[in-house]
Amino acid sequence: MIKVKMELIPKPVKFEWDAGNVDKSYKKHGIKNEEAEEIFLNIPAVLIEGKKCSREERFVLLGKSDKEKLLSVVFTIRDKKIRIISARPMSRKEKGLYAKKEAEIYS
Repeated sequence: MIKVKMELIPKPVKFEWDAGNVDKSYKKHGIKNEEAEEIFLNIPAVLIEGKKCSREERFVLLGKSDKEKLLSVVFTIRDKKIRIISARPMSRKEKGLYAKKEAEIYS
């Protein structure tokens, strides 16, 4: 299910990074942790409710970094903190979905 509302995101927004995962997105996709975090604060963002993975629910957030990079960030919420699992550039399909939602918001 696709949502635009961000009620799921805890306020104030706090991030947590796993020590073994902290530079994975940069090594693999050139995306710094700060860029991944920025899309949670920028509008519009498209939240895709995720799948239950082992013991926790995962979500995908599509959004823009401060430098206008279109990113797809997989995350979960633990102890009222956003725990980012991975960040990468949006796929072509995700870009289309994001553009459609962006057009709906600004039209």
